[in-house]
Amino acid sequence: MQNQVVTPAEVPEGAHLIDVREQNEWDAGHAPTATHLAASGLLEKLDELPEDGDLYIVCRSGGRSAQVTQWLNGNGYDAINVVGGMDLWFESGLPMVSDGEGEPYVL
Repeated sequence: MQNQVVTPAEVPEGAHLIDVREQNEWDAGHAPTATHLAASGLLEKLDELPEDGDLYIVCRSGGRSAQVTQWLNGNGYDAINVVGGMDLWFESGLPMVSDGEGEPYVL
């Protein structure tokens, strides 16, 4: 799989959505079904990635997720970049939750 991309609205229900943003970004707001594996520590946590199905990789705007997607695809994973990231996710009105107080937002 090479350089496949989807918009946030195209992420299938029940997909393995991996949020690669840092902890403070995650805490501010994230997709309710996402798994948090920050790009900065991903290599140490590869064993936490689902082994079946495509991995949909999301960050704030799509840059970090593109890099992570490219690396994962080069190392035998089936990864798809979510273009526009959580910025577009939020703008599209898709559901979000936060780990802090108040309404979720994109940091």
